[in-house]
Amino acid sequence: MSREPLLRVRGLKTRFFTEEGRVNAVEDLDLDVRDGEVFGIVGESGSGKSVTARSILGLLESPGRITAGEIWYRSPEVATSVAEDRPEAVDGDYVDLQAIPSSVRRTLRGTHFAMIFQDPMSSFNPSLTVGEQIAEAVEAQQRARANPRSVASRTQGYGLGQFLLSTVSGVREYVTESSRERAVELLETVGIPDAQLRADEHPHEYSGGMLQRAMIAQALAGEPNVLIADEPTTALDVTIQAQILDLLTEIQEETGMTILLITHNLGVIARMCDRVGVMYAGEIVERGTLADVFQDSVHPYTRGLLGSVPDLEGVASRLQPIPGNVPGLYDHEMGERCYFADRCPKAMTECLEHPPDFEIPDSPEHAAKCYLAETSYDESRALPDGYFEDEPTADDAGDGDRERPVERSRADGGESR
Repeated sequence: MSREPLLRVRGLKTRFFTEEGRVNAVEDLDLDVRDGEVFGIVGESGSGKSVTARSILGLLESPGRITAGEIWYRSPEVATSVAEDRPEAVDGDYVDLQAIPSSVRRTLRGTHFAMIFQDPMSSFNPSLTVGEQIAEAVEAQQRARANPRSVASRTQGYGLGQFLLSTVSGVREYVTESSRERAVELLETVGIPDAQLRADEHPHEYSGGMLQRAMIAQALAGEPNVLIADEPTTALDVTIQAQILDLLTEIQEETGMTILLITHNLGVIARMCDRVGVMYAGEIVERGTLADVFQDSVHPYTRGLLGSVPDLEGVASRLQPIPGNVPGLYDHEMGERCYFADRCPKAMTECLEHPPDFEIPDSPEHAAKCYLAETSYDESRALPDGYFEDEPTADDAGDGDRERPVERSRADGGESR
């Protein structure tokens, strides 16, 4: 495995501009994902995991947009293709996805990046067969690979007029027979039985587990270098979850593909990942190897997550849930303190200032945004109980906060730096 990052995110900030105020969904995030590894992002719902994934792919919808940061992707091929027009977007073999035209970035989806979404039930078109939809993905990626910078090559002259003609007369179709054959092969690869027959069935004829496999097949259509799996086992029973995770492991081992795995399940992280980042309130609050995070965790939030997992060996012991709730991430709520301080059992006066990233001694992979990484807990500096109870919330924020001018995103929901 190369030690050089395949994906390098620096200072990423993603905001949602709403009538209630600005939501800081991703806050100054730094992230390195190496070639051929499985990197996991874990945290409670609402911590910013999915928004991070969509930010990397450029799939944010209005009123959300990236307001700062760089997303560097290592690809000599892409760097060479954009160097002449956008030299500022290239750094050696790396290209900043935020600095290239949106049309070029779109061509990287499928061929370089792919994503498995949370809900397979709503991700397929119910009026088309599963095989046809996967074949369309195969065809689109084959045409895109012909010349990523040429719109004409991506469509090969297939526009609205040709689509209407093919719909009426059937003379010319977008999807070729070879793409349909490849779709069946992909269904076989992900373990769909009788793939040739199943390809002609509609999504409602598939079970939840089969649809998740079909979504993985669709994501693999362009043979991407990076696969982002966003809660790939959501709404599946335990047995099917295990099968899906085994499938992803097999695919990663066979292809060497890099996987960014997003989940709230620590068991999935322990089973799949090489390294992990613990996310809270839009930040990676602790990162490291599995041993670093599971055995030598520093951040109280990480320890809280681990303490809320049932222990099968000590069935008589009670779970230790984390008190409170994930913050709403509104700008007027957050302040310049540790975002976890109001829920932390070890909050001290230091925590009233936002902590930097502290490297953990004797562990080059391990870091945490917590003052406990460099100092011990001292009860004499502990914040008193109820210290944060008078903080304003989204419901009772003053009129001045609500009437503050809010910068709006582009009407088309497009990317902006």
